[in-house]
Amino acid sequence: MNLFDELGPAILGSRLRRLNEVMTGQAAEVYALYQEVPFEPRWFPVFYTVASQPGLHVGDVAERIGQTHAAVSQVVKDLVKHELVSVQRGEADQRRSIITLADKGTKLWPILQQQVADVRRANEALLAETRHNLLLAIEEMEYALSRQSLAARAKAVRDARIADEIRLLEYQPQYQPDFKRLNVEWIEQYFRVEEADLKALDHPNEYILQRGGHILLAEYQGQIVGTCALLKMEADTYELAKMAVSPTTQGLGIGFRLGQAAIDKARNLGAKRLYLESNTKLTPAINLYHKLGFEKTVDCLPSPYERCNIQMELLLTA
Repeated sequence: MNLFDELGPAILGSRLRRLNEVMTGQAAEVYALYQEVPFEPRWFPVFYTVASQPGLHVGDVAERIGQTHAAVSQVVKDLVKHELVSVQRGEADQRRSIITLADKGTKLWPILQQQVADVRRANEALLAETRHNLLLAIEEMEYALSRQSLAARAKAVRDARIADEIRLLEYQPQYQPDFKRLNVEWIEQYFRVEEADLKALDHPNEYILQRGGHILLAEYQGQIVGTCALLKMEADTYELAKMAVSPTTQGLGIGFRLGQAAIDKARNLGAKRLYLESNTKLTPAINLYHKLGFEKTVDCLPSPYERCNIQMELLLTA
């Protein structure tokens, strides 16, 4: 069993590159059948477009064949070098170059047109030999990738797998060092640890749990990598606080999982409102809070933290 058979869809891109290499190599043999002029297969889209639609600019060609401006410019340089096209400054815009066929290219054009017709029939016969029409499959694949990129699809699979590996835990005394470590880590990165932080982080049982609050933690691959707390403010109001995710696991959706679990917990406790304090410097955190449904509030309370410059709330419904 070769590598392609063993890994299958996992290396679809490599399989397509191998097929491209095979067809490109055989295409060179096809060009050799029709003319003595050296012609590389990679020139074809540019040359064909210029020959069939004379007077285009480099940017126009790039747009029509779906290649970059730089890639088309390089091919045009090669075609000029082989005296197949010529480049002139446009009369209306001297900054834009107009591409036309040179004498050698003009002589090659009828031969190339006949070659295209022959190759079309040869490829139609080739496709007829296969159970699946590759051309139609490619069109379907291009459409599917335009709807969602391969990277986005891989991320969705990865996130789903990781989500199954993340465990949300209720606070236990043995987790206090992790609770403090994760929060001190992000606070010191941007601000300074304040007295109000240390009270809650050093004595979570006294300052959070015994006052009717709760602490949630996220475990991933045997390590505590995230945490958040609910601090009871009033009978129907809790503060979402002390949310932290280890830098090594950020981007895995752990913060959203913790935030959503905290919201569900608050709702089960009969809360009608969640409140939080943050700083606009923390852009990813602010985006997360908005994603969870929080909105900025102007009904501000005195904050015990110097770093607080934004307060947000989420009104809970049944």
